[in-house]
Amino acid sequence: MFVIIYDFGTSSVKTCLFEINEGINLVASSVAAYGLYVSEDGGAEQDTEEWWAALCHTTKNLFSISNVRPHEIEGLAFCSQFQGTVLVDENGNALRPPMNYLDQKGVKEYKECMGSGIIKVSGCSLYKLVRNLIVNFAGSVSAKDPVWKYKWVENNEPDIYKKIYKWLDIPDYLVARCTGRIVRTADSAFGTFLYDTRKGKEGWNNGLLKMYGVNPEHMPEIIECTDKVGGLTKKAAEDLGLAEGIPVFGGGGDTTFVNIGAGCVRPGDTHIYVGTSGWVSTFLDYQTVDIDAMITGVLSAKKGYFNYYAELETAGKCFEWVMDHLALDEVGVYLDHTTVADDLESKFKSLYDYLSEEVNKVPPGANGVIFTPWLHGNRCPFEDSNAAGMFFNIRVETGKRDMIRAVLEGICYHLRWLLECVMKKVETSDTIRFVGGGALSPVTCQMLSDITGRTIETVGNSQEVGAIGTALVVAAGIKGVDVLELSKQLVKVEQAYKPNPENKDIYKRNYTVFKNLYKSNAAYFKQLNS
Repeated sequence: MFVIIYDFGTSSVKTCLFEINEGINLVASSVAAYGLYVSEDGGAEQDTEEWWAALCHTTKNLFSISNVRPHEIEGLAFCSQFQGTVLVDENGNALRPPMNYLDQKGVKEYKECMGSGIIKVSGCSLYKLVRNLIVNFAGSVSAKDPVWKYKWVENNEPDIYKKIYKWLDIPDYLVARCTGRIVRTADSAFGTFLYDTRKGKEGWNNGLLKMYGVNPEHMPEIIECTDKVGGLTKKAAEDLGLAEGIPVFGGGGDTTFVNIGAGCVRPGDTHIYVGTSGWVSTFLDYQTVDIDAMITGVLSAKKGYFNYYAELETAGKCFEWVMDHLALDEVGVYLDHTTVADDLESKFKSLYDYLSEEVNKVPPGANGVIFTPWLHGNRCPFEDSNAAGMFFNIRVETGKRDMIRAVLEGICYHLRWLLECVMKKVETSDTIRFVGGGALSPVTCQMLSDITGRTIETVGNSQEVGAIGTALVVAAGIKGVDVLELSKQLVKVEQAYKPNPENKDIYKRNYTVFKNLYKSNAAYFKQLNS
């Protein structure tokens, strides 16, 4: 069985061709980038035509680099960035540039709605929070949440607002463009925090729609992630280079499928993901919430299950920043310098691998340098769009390697903080699966193990783990089997890393300082960035 999964990220799509039989094999993949347009008013927008061009290019490229033919594809789906806002007309055409999950133009709308009321919790109206918590154990308590993007358009672009037929998330828009059918998956609907998760009441909650002033007519039909939406239209098939009628499944957000691709499919199983963003997530058969720490149980691809999910907005993005701004003048060293081994390019697959090797020359604790990975504000365990990254405790003897290692450690410190917050509400597994691009570096894997004090396991094709989970959902749908059981059978552990007790004290000391840096500097962040 061959399936195509579009791993649709913040800045690029990785289109993956999988063969699924007794195992799951990545036959071929192709990557294409698209823009993320950040504006001074907090905007973070994208271009639907750039998205579609990237999909068309990568899909056609699969067949030029593999022996598989288009007619052999049995299904496709999207594993996409989440909590965006795409407003469409009756034909599924976007009425304005889609707003990415990072978009926070709706700060005013958020404050006017959630900041009202006599009694508040964490700055939000207690009455509105309680109503939301009763319905779905969640609440729109961040200016980055989708409802404030929707309300911003209503308040600032009334001509666009009048033309809205339906309000979609990013994967739903892509499915509509492939099939002509305008729907939302349940996980996507939940991402608006307007969806009722109570058993027997699943669907849009009219009370919440009224409370937030959302037009019920803008809310699409809801389907499950595992449902077949329809066949690929003739136009989409021609654009993509595929056969008309290929089944398109619901798919959904990236957080929905990563646990399945990681093999974390038993209640309590916990994984850590580091890609552009990062998170700690525990798989549960019930739903819970920690409103103070901004953690809730989001819907899983399997109905009746949840992923208790704590997010770091910029994780791997911080390492990308390091490469662009701290290591940029080392690119020449990476490629040409004679003091580096002649076989450097054959030894390291990328500059990321080279940097990982270089930071391993710095002792744990980065010689006292600490970095905060809040390059686009922060959501959990504190919500503050003004929070920012900083290097703390730089001295005359501090070198660039120290700073680069401090960035990796800062990401891991924050992930430990998230893990400890998760543990306050739910029981986590002793062993943690580490997935995403960050898990490709043995240096980072060992660092994460040392800092969290947990055994860290990695799995095959870690960077494509969301796509693998989505492929398993599609395969389970075609075969008529349980996706959780299929994941148990096919996802295998490749490596395990155990904590080094010699590093415990130094990391404990630095972690204590790390956690206090936000509290000590919150007022200054506000003064500089509000």
